[in-house]
Amino acid sequence: MDIRKISVGPDYKGGAMHYLVGQSVLNDTYKIHLIKFAPEAGAIRIYIINDKQEVVLWKEFNHTIPLAIEYNIDY
Repeated sequence: MDIRKISVGPDYKGGAMHYLVGQSVLNDTYKIHLIKFAPEAGAIRIYIINDKQEVVLWKEFNHTIPLAIEYNIDY
């Protein structure tokens, strides 16, 4: 299943950071391209893409940080 959104932090509504596929980041120079679980690291990784179609790993969160994960649900 594809991950659509993650929320990082203990307070989902008040203090968590929310990352959504397609969201602009870094002063609108990149967009979130992919959010993926990396089983070998036990972590969630966020990849971003720029206008030149260069994809880079931007952030990684492991199990020590509270996470809420939302998946794409296609019917």
